[in-house]
Amino acid sequence: MKCGFWLVFLIIGLKQVAVGQEVPRPAVDVELLVQELFAQQDDENTVAHEDLYETLLQYYRQPLDLNRASREELRSLFLLSEGQISALLQHIQDNGRLLSLYELQAIPGFDLISIRRLLPFVTVQSLGQLGQRPWRERLKNAANHSLLLRYDRTLQERRGYTPPEGRSTTRYLGSPDKYLLRYRLSHPRDFSFGVTAEKDAGEPFTWNPAQRLYGFDFLSAHAQLYDRGAFKTIALGDYQLQFGQGLLLSSGLSVGKGSETITTVRRSQLGIRPHTSSLETNFFRGAAATHRWRRLETTLFYSNRRTDAAAGDALAEDTTLLTLGGLQTSGLHRTPTEFKNRQRAREQVMGGNITFRNPRQTFSMGVTALHTSFDMALQQKPEPYNLFTFSGNRNTAVGLHYSYLWQNFNFFGETARSGDGGVGTVNGVLASLSEKVEVALLYRYYARDFQTLYGAAFGEGSRNQNESGLYTGLKLKLSNRWQLTGYYDRFSFPWLRYRIDAPSTGEEYLLRLQFMPSKSTLLYGQYQYERKARNETIAGEALRWVTETHAHRYLLLLDVSPLPFLRLRSRIQASQFRQTGPRRTGYFTAQDVSWEHGNTRLSARYALFDTDDYDTRLYVPEQDVLYAFSIPVFTGRGTHVYLLAQQRISRHLDFWFKLSHTHYRAQNTISSGLEQIQGPQRTDVRTQVRYRF
Repeated sequence: MKCGFWLVFLIIGLKQVAVGQEVPRPAVDVELLVQELFAQQDDENTVAHEDLYETLLQYYRQPLDLNRASREELRSLFLLSEGQISALLQHIQDNGRLLSLYELQAIPGFDLISIRRLLPFVTVQSLGQLGQRPWRERLKNAANHSLLLRYDRTLQERRGYTPPEGRSTTRYLGSPDKYLLRYRLSHPRDFSFGVTAEKDAGEPFTWNPAQRLYGFDFLSAHAQLYDRGAFKTIALGDYQLQFGQGLLLSSGLSVGKGSETITTVRRSQLGIRPHTSSLETNFFRGAAATHRWRRLETTLFYSNRRTDAAAGDALAEDTTLLTLGGLQTSGLHRTPTEFKNRQRAREQVMGGNITFRNPRQTFSMGVTALHTSFDMALQQKPEPYNLFTFSGNRNTAVGLHYSYLWQNFNFFGETARSGDGGVGTVNGVLASLSEKVEVALLYRYYARDFQTLYGAAFGEGSRNQNESGLYTGLKLKLSNRWQLTGYYDRFSFPWLRYRIDAPSTGEEYLLRLQFMPSKSTLLYGQYQYERKARNETIAGEALRWVTETHAHRYLLLLDVSPLPFLRLRSRIQASQFRQTGPRRTGYFTAQDVSWEHGNTRLSARYALFDTDDYDTRLYVPEQDVLYAFSIPVFTGRGTHVYLLAQQRISRHLDFWFKLSHTHYRAQNTISSGLEQIQGPQRTDVRTQVRYRF
C-alpha cells in the first residue's frame, strides 16, 4: 500500500527547485501513522480508530492546499504544532503564496521529521487551479473521480457457516464474502459527491425493500457543496459534525493517547464533513448547512435515520412500552438476532452551532445545541454501572466552546450540560516554548450523569462520562536527529464501570525516543505503563474483588532503505501484565520487506508471537490495500505472514491483492462462538480494484 518515505527524504534533499513544481506525494505509511496518532488499541476503541483513519485518508484523497488552509484545518491534521502553524501562516503572509512544497524547508520549525509526516496529506495548487470554472468543466476535471471495489474472505470455514448442531439453530444468514463499493466525485473546496455500499461477512446479500435491504446491507450517499455565496457548506445525505472539543459533536474524530503527545490532545472545529466510510454508526443522515455573516458562522442541521438496537428484558412484559437494551454499534447483521435488531429504532437529531472568529483567527467562541429523540424508549442492561447511563427517548444538550491563541500558547476548552443536568468540561493549553520544546496540559471532568451520544472529547473511557483526569504531554527536539516525547495522565472514575464494581483511579505514562541518523533510516524505542482497577474473582470466594492491574508495553522499531527500491522494517513488541499472582508476558517480532519497481509494489511480513494469555495480547498495525485499515491482535503462540501486491495496470486502473496467514501452535481451534475455526490455521484474502475516470 505504501511506497516508503525514502521518496520524501530524497525530494527534500534536492537542491534545485522549479517555480510551481510539485513534490510527488508519498503513500500514507499506515503503520507509523497508527503508532503515532492512535492510543493503545483495545476492544473498546477499535471503531473510533477506524473512523479516524478514514478521516485522515480524506486528506490523502483530497490533500489540503496549504495556501488556502485555515488554522483550524491545519490543526485537524494532528501533525503540526501551534508554532509550526503560526510560522507557516506568517511565511505566507510575508512572502505570498507557496510555489512549491520545497519551501517548507525554509520555514522555522519545519524539520525533516515534521515534513516527512506532512507530505502525504498536503499540496500546493497553482493559480490556474484556484480559479472558478464553469460547472460542467469543474465536474470533468475533478481532483478525485474514482470507483473502488473490494472483496474479503476467510478461507477456513467458521462455525457460523456450518449446519446447525442439535438444538442450536443460530447460524449466519449470509455467505462469508465481504463486499465494498465506493464511488467518489470531488474537488477540494468545491464539491463532493459519493456513494458507499458494504456487505459484511455473514450478512445476507438480498433485495427486499420491505426489510430495507437493497442488495448490500449498508448503503450511504452524500452530496456537499462548498463556498456557494454566503454559504460555507451545504450538505445532503450522510455527513459528520465536529464542533469545539467534541464534547457534544465529534462524529468521526476521536484521537487517544499515542506517541504524538501534543497535537492529538486538542480537537479541531471542522464543521460539516461528508461521511465516506463504511462505518454504520456515528454519522448523521439528512441536511446541514453553514452560513457566514461577517465574523459569525451559523450551522443548522437535521438528521433522521434508523439505528440498530437490542430488545430489552427489564420491561418485556409491559406491552404498552417497547424498550430497547441500548444502541448497537457493531454494524453487523449476521445472525437472526442481529438481523432482528437491524434499524430497529428511529433516531432524530436536530440542532446547530454559532461560532465567532476574529479576523486573525486567534480567538473563537461558540455555542452548540442539539436535541436527540428516539421513537422507542432506550433502557440499558440493569447493571449497577449503567445506573447513570442514558435511558429514555429524549436528550437535549447545550455547550459553550472557546479557543484563544496568545503568541505560541493556545488555550481551548468546552463545557456542556446534558438533559438530566449532568455537566462535562474539558480545558487545556498547548505551548510551544521554543522550536525545540512543546508542552500540553489538559484537564477534563465528566460527571457520572453527563450524557452525550455523539461526543468524543479527550478521555480515558470510551464515553465522556464518569471520569476526571489531568494530562501532561511533552515533546523535546533534542537535535535535528533526536526527538523525545512523553506524557503522564492520572485519572479517576467516581462511579462503577464495566468490570469495575467500585470507584477507582488509575495512571498512565509513555516515553518514546526517536533517532533519525539519515534521511533513509528511522529508529525509535517506546515504553508505556498503565495502572487500572479491575474485578477479580478470588478462588474459593463468591464475591468479586476490585484489585489493581499493571500493564507494561515495549516497542522497538528500525526502518531503513538500503537501496532506493528496497525498504526494510524490523519490529519487536513485548507486553507484561499482572493483577495478582505471577506476571504474564507476551512477545511479538516481525520483519517487513517492501520492494518497488515501475508500476509494481510488493510488501511482505514474517512474524513470530508468543503470549501467555489474553491480557498480554499484542495489537500490531500492518500494511494493507489502499484506504483499508488493519490492526490484527495476536494471542497464543504461532507465526504470521502476509504478502501485499499492488499493480498499476494502466493510467486509470490499479489492482491490489493481499494474502495473510496465521498458524497457531498447541491449539486445535481459533476464536470462539460462531467465529470459531476448527484447526490451527487462518488464511485471509483481500482484493481491490480502483478505476480513476
